[in-house]
Amino acid sequence: MALRPFLAAPLATLALIGSALPAPLLAAPQTGRAPRLPAGRAQAAVADAAPTVTSPTSILEVATGRGRLVTLSAPMTDVFVADDTIADVQVRSPTQIYIFGKKTGETTISATAKNGRTVFSTIVRVGTNFDSIGQMLKVAMPEANITSTTMNGVVLLTGTVASPDDVNQAEQLVTAFVGKDVRVLTRLKTAVPLQVNLQVRFAEVSRNYLKEIGFNNKTRDATSGFLFGLSTGTRSPGDIATTNGVTTYNFTKGPQNGTLAFAGHLLGLDVLSALDLGERIGQVTTLTNPNVTALSGQTGSMLAGGEIPIPLAGGLGTVSVEYKQYGVSLSYTPTVLSDGRISLHVKPEVSQLDYSNAVTIGGTRVPGLTTRRAETTVELGSGQSFMIAGLMQNNHNNSIDKTPGVGDLPVLGALFRSNGFQRNETELVVVITPYLVKPVNDGDIKLPTDGYTAPDDAERVLLGQLVGGKGGGERPKPTMITPAGAAPTLGVTAPANVPATPPAQPPQAVAPQPPAPIAQSKKKGAAPAPGFSLN
Repeated sequence: MALRPFLAAPLATLALIGSALPAPLLAAPQTGRAPRLPAGRAQAAVADAAPTVTSPTSILEVATGRGRLVTLSAPMTDVFVADDTIADVQVRSPTQIYIFGKKTGETTISATAKNGRTVFSTIVRVGTNFDSIGQMLKVAMPEANITSTTMNGVVLLTGTVASPDDVNQAEQLVTAFVGKDVRVLTRLKTAVPLQVNLQVRFAEVSRNYLKEIGFNNKTRDATSGFLFGLSTGTRSPGDIATTNGVTTYNFTKGPQNGTLAFAGHLLGLDVLSALDLGERIGQVTTLTNPNVTALSGQTGSMLAGGEIPIPLAGGLGTVSVEYKQYGVSLSYTPTVLSDGRISLHVKPEVSQLDYSNAVTIGGTRVPGLTTRRAETTVELGSGQSFMIAGLMQNNHNNSIDKTPGVGDLPVLGALFRSNGFQRNETELVVVITPYLVKPVNDGDIKLPTDGYTAPDDAERVLLGQLVGGKGGGERPKPTMITPAGAAPTLGVTAPANVPATPPAQPPQAVAPQPPAPIAQSKKKGAAPAPGFSLN
């Protein structure tokens, strides 16, 4: 703290101050005794003289090793510096002081006049490269509105930028400019609300392999009055009958694609055999790609599917219906962080009806649902992808149907066995990709229905076309026609204000004037004037 009285002013300066004082004050007699007030007025004056506190009225920012010249509004006599190790002053004249910074920090400087009135009071902030940070940001990012504030070794960035990438870029520029020893805090905001478009991809491949080999045998002994027969396998290979003393065989095709049938007479027995051979290879590929756009901090959802009614039994024999959603649904909440990264709480789901697991309730068959669902919270940048869920499933199923005892024989037992082999493989991947997006003009959007026209009777019946005309054209779009000679206006037209009735004026005498002659055009075919005309 330093209090510096300004008493060593030159005589010329004092004479200048004296010349500025009013003449009555210079000519006042000096009696050596102050005027005395009555006792009541003196006590009231003492009671009214309460102490006053003057706070700094401005903030002065000075870089370390640099200074600012301040011109005062009135002459001063005293200068007060709260901490002269941070900033100090040099007095040039009663109305000018030079303030310069020494080290990073804050201090207060005040200047008072001879009568005790505060002439100048400010808070001085001293920082490293204080004046150059703002200039550097204006050159590097001219479209941004950034204000840098340095105090106690910390640089605070406030204002607005165009995108979150500019926030990270501004912080990196200031850090490289002031050095790593100075901490940089960013409180920048984006100029426009951020909107996030989320794309989710469900990619699933399901493969199945089925192989079945079945032996079905049937015999009949018709040599005597006692009929004897044997049947093995999972089904009946056919029928053996005798018509007019002739044995006939009727074959039955099995559930598999291929069936080899054998019939004849062996060891006094009528034999009918069917060998079922079946092999099935299947593959199912599913790709679902829903996408939704939502504002940062808000929740967006969509459903492309439907709802199935599920009957529920109520009291007193009543039945209520509850609907269950199915199809492709997506719900997520994006939050754009200050560094441009996106925090996502996402919940995608894909479900489809499965009648193989259907149940019957009150005479109504309700199908089951095959569902693929994931729910998680991740953080990634715009345009980056993340595989939030995945599944790889491999099932093997082997089964053997045989006749006990006989089916265990090494070679002959194969005729009394049926075996099946089934393998199912499933691969599922769920990938999300967020994008920071902005709205575009309607003409830049392409729709699947653009250029579609319904075919007429000739095109549909004679040519077999499903689309009329030529595809790929543009859809009808609204257009705005600007009236000739009128400038376009934006927004809603303000309602016309009814002018107030002017106050009544006293009547004044007006000299009568002859009516003005009506000018008639001598040219034929002249352009008509606006409005109605009887000519």
